[in-house]
Amino acid sequence: MTHTVIDPPAVEFGHVEHVTVHFDDLDALGILHNARYAVLLERALSPYWAARGISFRGGSASAPDVFHAVREFTITFRAPITGTGPVAVHFWLDHFGTSSAEYGYQFRSPDGRTVHAEGRRAIVRLDPATLRPTRWTDAARAVAATLLRPAATPA
Repeated sequence: MTHTVIDPPAVEFGHVEHVTVHFDDLDALGILHNARYAVLLERALSPYWAARGISFRGGSASAPDVFHAVREFTITFRAPITGTGPVAVHFWLDHFGTSSAEYGYQFRSPDGRTVHAEGRRAIVRLDPATLRPTRWTDAARAVAATLLRPAATPA
């Protein structure tokens, strides 16, 4: 079996990660099931942060910032993903606050031309002992800076 390596489309901000849609991700119509988008977004985000030292491996967190919870997940579907194979997930941060963060994301065709879905995902870093919001570390702030969307310039 041969696999074609597809370069992620160039983006002005954020990052693009290709993830694979598998047969068991599809619904009875052969379309990516709506609930699988959140999982595929997580599969795109995780390697980005892990490559920068923030991950969960071997039963423990490499950094305290791994302990966070999703507060909100919204998605708007534009064009169905039909069948298996790669999909390009473009993600960025619109906000990185004291203890919260807000991602923007798009699911695109591998060449970047078709937007399949888009939305936002808000998370809150939690203290594992109290389950209360707590500050991001400097290490997380440094990684987050690489994902921040540039501020819009006034017209």
